[in-house]
Amino acid sequence: MPGDIRGGAISFLVAVPLCLGIALASGAPLFAGIIAGIVGGLVVGAFSRSALSISGPEAGLIIVTLGAIQSLGSFPAFLLATCLAGVIQIGLGFAKAGTISNFFPSSVIKGMLAGIGIILIIKQIPHLVGYDADAAEGFALFQPGGFNIIEQLHMALGQLNGVAILIALLSLGVFYAWGHPAFQTSKMTRTIPAALVVVVLGICTNELVRAFFPAWALQGNHLVQLPVPASAGEFLNLFTFPDFSQWNNPLVYTSAVAIALVASLEALLSVEASDELDPLKRKTPTNHELKAQGIGNLVSGLIGGIPLTSVIVRSSVSINAGARNKLAALVHGSLLLVCVVTLPTLLNKIPWAALAAILLVTGYKLARIEIVKAVFAEGIEKFIPFVVTVMAILLTDLLSGIAIGMVAGIFFILRDHYLNAHRVRTAWDSSKDRTRIYVQLGDHVSFLSKARLMKLLKNVPDNSILEIDGTASSYIDSDVVTAIRNFSTAAQQRGIQLIFLQKQDDEFQISRSRSELAMDVFD
Repeated sequence: MPGDIRGGAISFLVAVPLCLGIALASGAPLFAGIIAGIVGGLVVGAFSRSALSISGPEAGLIIVTLGAIQSLGSFPAFLLATCLAGVIQIGLGFAKAGTISNFFPSSVIKGMLAGIGIILIIKQIPHLVGYDADAAEGFALFQPGGFNIIEQLHMALGQLNGVAILIALLSLGVFYAWGHPAFQTSKMTRTIPAALVVVVLGICTNELVRAFFPAWALQGNHLVQLPVPASAGEFLNLFTFPDFSQWNNPLVYTSAVAIALVASLEALLSVEASDELDPLKRKTPTNHELKAQGIGNLVSGLIGGIPLTSVIVRSSVSINAGARNKLAALVHGSLLLVCVVTLPTLLNKIPWAALAAILLVTGYKLARIEIVKAVFAEGIEKFIPFVVTVMAILLTDLLSGIAIGMVAGIFFILRDHYLNAHRVRTAWDSSKDRTRIYVQLGDHVSFLSKARLMKLLKNVPDNSILEIDGTASSYIDSDVVTAIRNFSTAAQQRGIQLIFLQKQDDEFQISRSRSELAMDVFD
């Protein structure tokens, strides 16, 4: 329980500026990002059966959202598309489409986590030195939306801010102290999360600078910037509702399908990654998760929020803070709701440099060298897809990177299938004065095994005994069976005795092609 409250509180602190930044980058009203965060915590948190995943607006949806708003020409029309996307996701859940996540290799999932970790680290560097032009949690070095991390780093180094650097150093010092063995026995470090101390310390440091050196204090986009309504009427005006008159606009349905597909895939991958980080190794029912995400997007669209999905960054922040139950997501959503209504002025005092330190540490935990060593120890067939996934995410974007990593993973699956399609043992049969070649087929012999088997048949020595044993195979493709039987004619011409054993209806079926020299050997 205490860990869940800490996890929800820390993920809430991280989510506030990120919800605003993603809404800004998506071309939507800032408050639409906050609405999506609240719905992701409370609505999806209530319906989801994921123990640790936290939902909200996510950077992978920025391009889809931005493009849909521009093509539809109005935000209310886009909200209708978001509602329809939620309905589509609910339908996908009932259609049991959530099982697609089972087809992603663990090396690709680990590569996704490591790639996100590296991007998080890189993207926090500008904020750590006081360059806060980009508040969105982008997942690529070169994003089509205009965010270019390399250019940001170059600009950041030319606009250093001493107060931001001081807050960043103090924040990283807190994390170091909380993780040092000498401090881990302290009751304070066990009960108070380091991230909470970092946020409070960041606010206090900037306020002290403001009191004694006003010109140096952080302000403007160096701080969180929530809208502050002056009355209940202004607060209600922050909500927008769908334009249902656009129901006959084909672009609404096209946008809805795009949002549903991207949000569903990212949700499934994020939930898979969250389960990977779960110390208790629980598994989320993915079909139910699609329904929960669909309900969340339906509600978010109805009250003026941008699309949402399960978010690995906030989920991992929550897990690192001690969350072990879905209560953390509910706490996260509740705090967003309460604080944007009652404490927006206080939240607007949080420096970006402090939040950047939290995300930097989170990124380090996702991409630490021990993970790379562990994947390397599993073998090259796991390590190369892992590295390819990481590099592809860094150079493209999250979904493209995962797709490229999947191609690498499938290549090694096919390679292993090709190499392990059968095993060959050669011996000299002294009783017959002939070479005996024994071929043991693998468990699953598909058409992919045909090429290697045909090469083997071509190289069988003349006047030898060839026994192909498929009795241990649960499946042999008909193309492979036909190829073996077609070889019988060549076998007779070359003096090769061919014995082919198959399992059929729990009985052994024996097919033989004998040369005249060995006509009754196995009778």
